[in-house]
Amino acid sequence: MNTTVTSSATDIDVLRVFCAGDGRFGNALGVVRDGRTHPDEASRQALAKELGFSETVFVDDPERGDVDIYTPGVRLPFAGHPLVGAAWLLDLEVVHPPAGEVWVRGDGEFTWIEARAEWAPPRTLRRYGSAAEVDALDVPEPGEWVYAWAWEEEAAGRIRARAFPGRGDGIEEDEATGAAALLLTAELGRALNITQGRGSQILTAPGPDGVIELGGRVRLERTLTR
Repeated sequence: MNTTVTSSATDIDVLRVFCAGDGRFGNALGVVRDGRTHPDEASRQALAKELGFSETVFVDDPERGDVDIYTPGVRLPFAGHPLVGAAWLLDLEVVHPPAGEVWVRGDGEFTWIEARAEWAPPRTLRRYGSAAEVDALDVPEPGEWVYAWAWEEEAAGRIRARAFPGRGDGIEEDEATGAAALLLTAELGRALNITQGRGSQILTAPGPDGVIELGGRVRLERTLTR
């Protein structure tokens, strides 16, 4: 990692990842395009905590796609919505988080990454009998990371989901969660169309050799300076 700090100010692009078809919703993501402004883990963790997004990405090499991912409280080797968002913003064909090489493709509307379910951190996948039951859930007490889901239309692979990180870091509910969608896709063994949170949309498709495609819409919301 380059430890040269080139500026006292940091520009942060704020994206919405896994937006609905009308551009609403999606999970907020902070992208620091010049990771040299925060060259060590402590300063990166501090900025991620200050921003308060579910994840913040630091770009260490925009051409190779070397990226570093943080929640407000921990560093992650892999996370879905940060990689989809960073790949879209930087217009990359591959990104390199600590977990491994992640290939990217775009089809005009959606940005897709190829990932493996074993890269995702452990999650409790909790099935409910109906979408209405998922909608009615209260935020649980901090503890385990829970992905609550139910079929909306099983034949079509349509799922209703909500995500509760349970970390006690200020993120009580995650609006759209790529890693959990990977785990659920691996468990069910089929392509899914997931509506999560207030109305975010996540698409998945199993591929060969345990690879799963994860796709969604991305939009740039604003740019901050810190």
